[in-house]
Amino acid sequence: QVQLVESGGGLVEAGGSLRLSCAASGRILSFNSMGWYRQAPGNQRELVATIPNGAPILYADSVKGRFTISRDGAKNTAYLQMNSLKPEDTGVYYCNVILLGGSMYWGQGTQVTVSS
Repeated sequence: QVQLVESGGGLVEAGGSLRLSCAASGRILSFNSMGWYRQAPGNQRELVATIPNGAPILYADSVKGRFTISRDGAKNTAYLQMNSLKPEDTGVYYCNVILLGGSMYWGQGTQVTVSS
């Protein structure tokens, strides 16, 4: 089993910044990918950014130039630096991990609210 613990969400005014963290622990041999998704009320969960193993980082078009995903391999931790936040960035942000064997895990989610 793999556990994902997210932190860093909160309430921020438009134009502000937040940094999310996702710490992975458990039976981790190697990652296939580690990333972030979000879900706004009434909407489907959507990809925000992901770091695939051995492939370029992927960003949703809506966050390119504003969000930066990174990963600390030694700590099995992923980060999402979110700058120039907009009200439409509001939602629950979920950490997602896919291991090399194909198993997928989700964090519990952290709320991000951007006020106008």
